Amino acid sequence: ALGARFSTAAGEPIPPGGGGLAELDHADLSGLDPRLTSVEFVLASDVDNPLTGPKGAPAVYGPQKGASPEDVETLDAALAHYAKVLEEAIGTRAAEYAASPGAGAAGGIGYGALILGARFRAGIEVMLDVLGFAPALAWASLVITGEGSLDEQTLHGKAPAGVAAAARAAGKEVVAVCGRLALAPEALGRAGIRRAYALTDVEPDVAKCIADAGPILERVAERIGRDFLL
Repeated sequence: ALGARFSTAAGEPIPPGGGGLAELDHADLSGLDPRLTSVEFVLASDVDNPLTGPKGAPAVYGPQKGASPEDVETLDAALAHYAKVLEEAIGTRAAEYAASPGAGAAGGIGYGALILGARFRAGIEVMLDVLGFAPALAWASLVITGEGSLDEQTLHGKAPAGVAAAARAAGKEVVAVCGRLALAPEALGRAGIRRAYALTDVEPDVAKCIADAGPILERVAERIGRDFLL
């Protein structure tokens, strides 16, 4: 849509999807929209994964989306090939971008943004600025953050970790609410989260947690109130 052309050895457009990148033979960026040169891009990402490898997009996020180990291997090889072809087109910076934090965001869209000259910035920093977090934090006595699953990925720049870091710097106590908790108390403490409240602690049936999240969240809020505000 921005004017780049990705073709197979036969000169045809590559097939859609991550697997289609395996057929990429030539990347032509000469037709990029000239307006791009006057635009400032910010890659606002809540993850710092590189494009490929053990911490890359396919290995980390593929299984979450249903990819098998074989699928992950295929997708990782296709993305590595994609970066190699782009290196032939624009030079060594293509390889540098592939290894950069955020390149693996959104299945590799982060890499495309970096190729276009985007400046990487933690997504949570951008959102906290937009939302006016600092002024609100100034009068808060307790900060409550959370997400669907508190796990290892939370610690790699996702919203709860960013909120906790900002709150801790301001001397504010932080608790988290989540659907599922997969972090030990020690890991939570290192992230600046005093305590986490999981919906599954109230209702072990995950399907019920999803179907009746509102009422269960109210019960969790009562627990937080008793523990911290009374």
